[in-house]
Amino acid sequence: MYAIVDISGKQFKVTQDQYVYAPKMQGDEGASVEFDKVLLVDNDGKVDVGTPVLKGVKVSGKILEHVKGDKVIVFKKKRRKGYKVRNGHRQDYTKVLIEKIGK
Repeated sequence: MYAIVDISGKQFKVTQDQYVYAPKMQGDEGASVEFDKVLLVDNDGKVDVGTPVLKGVKVSGKILEHVKGDKVIVFKKKRRKGYKVRNGHRQDYTKVLIEKIGK
């Protein structure tokens, strides 16, 4: 059984007991969260598709920790002008354990 869930504007394919690195969410470590924007549910070959979301279906999870992603280097250059800028960025993520998919 799996579901397609919209978490903070991004879509994730989730199954039970799976870890998901979602964009940073409010909440403490160990807090439970519910996602009600479920777009699709596949239950052993029986597929339910929402228009755009399924009503009455929720995915519950638990916040494990807040982490930072890998560093991304942003390098800008204009040739023959002597202009070079190098910046780095690390995105904040929340590690979520999917506990239950259901109604």
